[in-house]
Amino acid sequence: MRKESSLFLANIGQLVTLRCASNRPGPRRGSDLKELGIIEDGAVLCLGGKIVSVGTTKDALRDPWLKKNRKNVTEIDCAGKVVLPGFVDSHTHPVFISPRLVDFEKRIEGASYEEIAAAGGGIRSSVEGVRGAGKRVLAEKVLAVLRDMAAHGTTTVEAKSGYGLTVESEMKSLEAIREAAARWPGTVVATLLGAHVIPKEFQGRSQKYVEIVCKEMIPQAAKRKLAQFVDVFCEQGAFTAGETEQIFEAAEQHGLSVRAHMGQLSGTALRPFLHFKPASFDHMDHVNEDDIAELAKHNTVATLVPGVNYFLGLKEYPQARKLIDAGVPVALATDYNPGTSPTLSMPMAMSLACTHMKMSPAEAIAAATINGACALRVADRKGTIEPGKDADLAVFEVEDYREIPYWFGANRCVMTVMNGAVARTAGNFCGGLSV
Repeated sequence: MRKESSLFLANIGQLVTLRCASNRPGPRRGSDLKELGIIEDGAVLCLGGKIVSVGTTKDALRDPWLKKNRKNVTEIDCAGKVVLPGFVDSHTHPVFISPRLVDFEKRIEGASYEEIAAAGGGIRSSVEGVRGAGKRVLAEKVLAVLRDMAAHGTTTVEAKSGYGLTVESEMKSLEAIREAAARWPGTVVATLLGAHVIPKEFQGRSQKYVEIVCKEMIPQAAKRKLAQFVDVFCEQGAFTAGETEQIFEAAEQHGLSVRAHMGQLSGTALRPFLHFKPASFDHMDHVNEDDIAELAKHNTVATLVPGVNYFLGLKEYPQARKLIDAGVPVALATDYNPGTSPTLSMPMAMSLACTHMKMSPAEAIAAATINGACALRVADRKGTIEPGKDADLAVFEVEDYREIPYWFGANRCVMTVMNGAVARTAGNFCGGLSV
């Protein structure tokens, strides 16, 4: 992998730019979610990690600058492949040590959450692992995940803490994310999820733990610039609506933006939180008609994570069609985590969105790119292939963009470009590289 000062991708079968004719500000919604801005026989020129021109290969080859400097440009012949903006995975939990295999096996046998915990599984096992691990070990784990995600076409990742649940372990987790991000050419957006669940030592004293989150975790994360967002798992058995508002207020006071796990297991009224201007509400399996209508008036993104529903064997999935048709902006993410969604593949999340939530392939692509970028508030530089944006691209060995969610369980990504750095992900793709 290397950072190219100048990079030219040519002969692209379908260049999926995500340019939208309406050019409306904010996240894509309604019919705009299907606008892919496809250029056939496309080409992209990147300089200094930024996209500088987008168009057809024929037009690109006429460019005076390219004619003059072509011998110094790294050129990749995409040979009819599909090129997309790099995926933006806007909801992940990568800071953990071990897979939760006890949970997996016991759940198959029909065990309840309480029975799984009694057998040594559940979130407690992940917390113990993170608390006992050194920062370097955690950073190596996160870096390995980031590299695997890039191999599936992901170039921007939101990474949460949340398996430490002490001030020390949450800061250690965020430091591990920062260390891993510094060694990966893609982009990482860090989120403090100290309010994941009430740790066992605070059972029955949730308010005391909330005070620690508000008065110690959030101020430290803000002061040390370890996180851009604060997240809360607002749910029965986790944090109440009132506690969530407390945490949001503390985040606001310290200059951090907010997002939340909402409506995963049960419904929570969303309207009281909207004045905090949350970047996203994630999961959203349970949401009422009034809140859907209200969300349609805001730029808060509904981030759907169908990998959870699949892995837990749930019959019901988030009602993507109802949200989209009402005008709510929708994003897709993997929710990569050891307990409920151990997938790092955005194409798999897209496939589930198409088959189980009836999103079209075009909607799934927009939800996995530009709307994911909106959910992380990086859409000014991520999520579309346009001049001025970061050189984040994913090359797929397919002839039609619809094949990406169609071939479920298979990785057709052969190359990613992250901020101008080229990473080959399939040994059989030379890409016609010339320097």
